Amino acid sequence: MPLLEVKNLSAHYGDHKVLENISLSIEKGEVVSLIGSSGSGKSTLLRVLMGLLKPSSGSVVIDGEAINYGSRASLKAMRDRMAIVFQQYNLFQNMDVLRNVTIAPVEIKKRPKAEVDAEARAILERVGLSAKLKAYPDQLSGGQQQRVAIARALTLRPEILLLDEVTAALDPELVTEVLDTVGQLANEGITMLIVSHEMNFVRQVSSRVVMMDQGQIVETGAPGDIFDNPKEARTNAFVSKILRH
Repeated sequence: MPLLEVKNLSAHYGDHKVLENISLSIEKGEVVSLIGSSGSGKSTLLRVLMGLLKPSSGSVVIDGEAINYGSRASLKAMRDRMAIVFQQYNLFQNMDVLRNVTIAPVEIKKRPKAEVDAEARAILERVGLSAKLKAYPDQLSGGQQQRVAIARALTLRPEILLLDEVTAALDPELVTEVLDTVGQLANEGITMLIVSHEMNFVRQVSSRVVMMDQGQIVETGAPGDIFDNPKEARTNAFVSKILRH
């Protein structure tokens, strides 16, 4: 049974259809990357999965349990199992790194503070920030802030981690440190659904790659198949253009 199964999912912004009949399954431990041009529906799919945009039809099932996007209880249960990191860091500027990472598990999930602190310190060490526990966001680089955002999501203990263009707001020299962190998480077996324009990274880290266009899935395959031997003309056009740069 897939850990995450999306069946015939559609969504609208007003009268504009932004996702149309999306079907996708992800096994535990897989890293699936969504590629495609801006406006193709990649980030929208992540927002729908998290309940930030309500689907108009279709279903989402986590480990055999369907999500009812009209139910607060069902949404809470889903968000206990799935976390998202956006391209904007959304850190609390008046809190240090450790507090930013621990506030949600302690205040919202009501976990013991000492337990969360110990776990957060271990996670921050994993992402290379053990020396920055008492630093505030304005004392960190963009790459460091994004790694704090990733650590914050991991402290929620998600079964599925969604990453939405986590390097898009970074200067080029800061991109590598964030991608290295994501690559490390992939090696540790964390299930991830990634939106990225970093094609070399996508090729290296992904179990599968999903090409999207105009709110639909065009093609799905292993990285080598998508980048070296795409079957669909739209995929070939996109890959040929983006890999030339």
